[in-house]
Amino acid sequence: MEEAFNRHEDKEKEVLSMSKKDAIEVTGVVVEALPNAIFRVELENGHQIQAHISGKLRMNSIRILEGDKVTVELSPYDLSQGRITWRKK
Repeated sequence: MEEAFNRHEDKEKEVLSMSKKDAIEVTGVVVEALPNAIFRVELENGHQIQAHISGKLRMNSIRILEGDKVTVELSPYDLSQGRITWRKK
């Protein structure tokens, strides 16, 4: 029974890692801070999206302010929302 659980767990990890590979990374500038740790980010191509802070940034208490250059991870399924994964100095 334990073997079946472990196989399922391994498959779940594979699915998670595949979705991260499909993500599109772009850079942009934070234009506006919205409620609930959501930010409006203007991308290099001029489009504006809404993005939230990734777990690692939140865990390490990285503050993001208006005007910061950030790297955003976009899902190929919804290009209007993203996740801020890095704040550039």
